[in-house]
Amino acid sequence: MSKHIETLSQEQRSKRILTFTFAVIAVFYVLPIMLVLINSLKSNSYVNMETFALPNAKSFVGLDNYKTGMTFGNYPFIKSVLYSLFITVVSSALILICTSMAAWYIARVGSLFSKIVYYLCVFSMVVPFQMVMFTLAKTADTLKLNTPWTIPIVYLGFGAGLAVFMFTGFVKALPLEIEEAAAIDGCRVVFPMLKPTMISVGVLEIMWVWNDYLLPYLVLDINKYRTIPIHIQYLKGSYGTVDLGATMALIMLSIVPVIVFYLTCQKYIIKGVAAGAVKG
Repeated sequence: MSKHIETLSQEQRSKRILTFTFAVIAVFYVLPIMLVLINSLKSNSYVNMETFALPNAKSFVGLDNYKTGMTFGNYPFIKSVLYSLFITVVSSALILICTSMAAWYIARVGSLFSKIVYYLCVFSMVVPFQMVMFTLAKTADTLKLNTPWTIPIVYLGFGAGLAVFMFTGFVKALPLEIEEAAAIDGCRVVFPMLKPTMISVGVLEIMWVWNDYLLPYLVLDINKYRTIPIHIQYLKGSYGTVDLGATMALIMLSIVPVIVFYLTCQKYIIKGVAAGAVKG
């Protein structure tokens, strides 16, 4: 009995240590977001002088920075939001549809060609973007993929590696008898069963495309088309002056949708990753 009590106490102690450790880690992750939020409520001069201080009666400007950021410069912020939204939605949908079908072919056919395609997709995950970015920009210009309406094709190429890897592992874990029975009954059941992996891949791809700066910067004509990260980077007034308060406000507006979306779908991420890693 005493050994059992001692074991329980050790487990409780271990849980408390882990809880404290992860709480400290969470604080370090949340701290930058809190700093952005705090500085988005302060005037520009106080953002420069008292970056880590809380707003006071002199520095607090309320939502003025958000209003300024929405109208600052000669490029409408709402236009950047619409471009980012379109690119993110279309790119993620294209990746999910194409890679799920490719993963089914790779997992079920098992030919030499399908294996080569699979390993090429896996290999693409370890190739740094910086190695191909200049060649990619030239190719995108040549093939006329340098607009918001065509750049999702480029994102499909870069996002296919992780998506194919996860979908293939999940499809391999599905019993083949389910598909055989469904074929006899005249229905398809594989796509609905991909839901956990579909959601987790969708969350990861949406967060990546929404926050991406380098690919749109290299491919798009930034004088005509600006996504939110590019808009914030070029948020300058006359003579190159930068309103840091307005910049912080726009950064906050850009990360809030991603945080809300992630918190809503986070329970599917680990489930989908685990399901997709059963048989790689």
